[in-house]
Amino acid sequence: MQDIHAIIKRYWGYDSFRPMQEEIIRSVLSGNDTLALLPTGAGKSLCYQVPGLMQDGLCLVVSPLIALMKDQVESLRKKGVTAFSIYSGMKRSEVINTLKVACDSNCRFLYVSPERLETKLFKEYLPALNVTLVAVDEAHCISQWGYDFRPSYLRIADLREELRAVPVLALTASATPIVQDDIATKLQLKQHKIFRQSYARPNLSYSVFAPEAKINKLVEILTNVPGSSIVYCRSRHRCKEIAEQLRSHDINADFYHAGLPTEERNRKQEAWIKNQLRVMVCTNAFGMGIDKPDVRTVVHINMPDCLENYYQEAGRAGRDGKKSYAVLLYQQDEPNTLLEQLQLRFPGIDTVRQVYQAMANYLQLPVGIGEGRNIDFNLGAFCHTFQLSTSVVINVLNVLEQEEYMSFNEQVFLPSRVQFVCNKETLYQFERDYPEHEPLVTLLLRSYEGIFDRPTTIYEKQLAGWLRQDPGDIEKGLVFLHRYLIIHYEPQKDNPQLYLIEPRMPAEAVQVNQASYQKQKQLAELRLRSFIEYTRSENDCRSQFIGAYFGDKELPPCGICDNCRSRANQQPLSPEEFSLIRQRIEERLSAAPLSPKDLLLHIGLPKEKTWQVIEFMQAEKKLLITESGLVCLS
Repeated sequence: MQDIHAIIKRYWGYDSFRPMQEEIIRSVLSGNDTLALLPTGAGKSLCYQVPGLMQDGLCLVVSPLIALMKDQVESLRKKGVTAFSIYSGMKRSEVINTLKVACDSNCRFLYVSPERLETKLFKEYLPALNVTLVAVDEAHCISQWGYDFRPSYLRIADLREELRAVPVLALTASATPIVQDDIATKLQLKQHKIFRQSYARPNLSYSVFAPEAKINKLVEILTNVPGSSIVYCRSRHRCKEIAEQLRSHDINADFYHAGLPTEERNRKQEAWIKNQLRVMVCTNAFGMGIDKPDVRTVVHINMPDCLENYYQEAGRAGRDGKKSYAVLLYQQDEPNTLLEQLQLRFPGIDTVRQVYQAMANYLQLPVGIGEGRNIDFNLGAFCHTFQLSTSVVINVLNVLEQEEYMSFNEQVFLPSRVQFVCNKETLYQFERDYPEHEPLVTLLLRSYEGIFDRPTTIYEKQLAGWLRQDPGDIEKGLVFLHRYLIIHYEPQKDNPQLYLIEPRMPAEAVQVNQASYQKQKQLAELRLRSFIEYTRSENDCRSQFIGAYFGDKELPPCGICDNCRSRANQQPLSPEEFSLIRQRIEERLSAAPLSPKDLLLHIGLPKEKTWQVIEFMQAEKKLLITESGLVCLS
């Protein structure tokens, strides 16, 4: 067996592991159930990918994030590692084909969305998969006491009945002590090892401001701190608005949200990753799974509703270990607004049934059908048709997902599919009658094995590149072949999808578990009040506050958050500090006069203490304010 250091050198080019990765990997390789609590950016995927590459057999990875699954599979394949994924939206024939290939090939990683685990089809193939490790990503989703509970995660424990000797590795970035205990219970972890990496981020400075004009403060932050930045907003409209305002201040910014077409999202994301775009203004649809270590600032221009979300999103800054900033901008009335909105997040049963009935009418679904179907669902058009508030509908959809009636996914990309539906004689005759389409027919047959037997995923851009044609012409050709019954062509879907977990039922039969529902509501309010306390705190070290929230109560003061800096600045100046600051002022002003603001920026020392020295030097007539700025008098 190769050494774990040889594995990371061979496949990732790394000479060493990040903190705690090696300990987790060795625990897994020893056959232990393991719970790993690693902050955002700590390299969770390596903790199961290295063991997966070192053992014969397959690593089954459970993840709720389709986009992240696809990125991981693509990344592994580029390294020469066989990997597949199965997720909502795939047709039965595609799932069967993937499972067959995974069983018959040297497949090392199979990524599966949690709802796929409970299907009869998956259970049928499970014994032949030779699973040697189960990795549960985003493990906090299994706890109904957490901030992102997903009922389908509860089915993961059923795997233990089938895979009794297979260790489970549960991974999460943000879980409070009560959620950590719930993860271990729900996953039936046996005598498990727990690894908790410190929640301290020594290079990340947390700050909170309540400015009169958020955009002015945002411009100030982005002007003073160069480099790549993310600005999180609560609404899509606000994203576009703020991006336009930043551009009016000559800041290279663009916006991103789940409502944009896939190609546009990909283009913007790629530009930001390559630093062709400096600032991405976005909803929380952006950032998950993106590996960009040089983000210097993450600014939240609206208050999130819990520390779990905030910590994960703010943690996307400074993964390269260099000084970075996580800034929250809020207005004094925001906490009360969020508390009011919290009540709306838990609609009553009458509202749930009303929206459910409206959705059944909109989709024209009779009672008793629809189970397991993905259906295009235009949320905006639905709300407009039935005169419903978007927020109310989204909240009801969350309830229906919690109760396992249906789920809604705004970020679904289902690639195009093609299957030949004619016999060979008909195909030969078609090629003779329409020779201009023969190159496309030939390319399809040569490039996609099994395209006569089952629907096969194709990519129009790839075909266009091979034929040196415009992608639009390829699409027209495929439509022509479809119209003449040569192929069955399903163009790619980029629409939000409603997945029906249960067949449609009468609205009055829809039920909500009230005991669990009320408990979740209480915990959601506690999470929000904890975040409000974080926001309003003027004394606590913010890093210590976050650590204590997640059960890490041994953190020392960070020394770099706004509250730590404020405390330091309130201390009287020592003679050594006074001498250092005065020397820096004299050195800076010896070259040219500077405005007080520019001088403070260039000195790079605590502003309050620098002001004390400036005021002293002015009183002693050692500094003079002129039209050109501050001048140092000898």
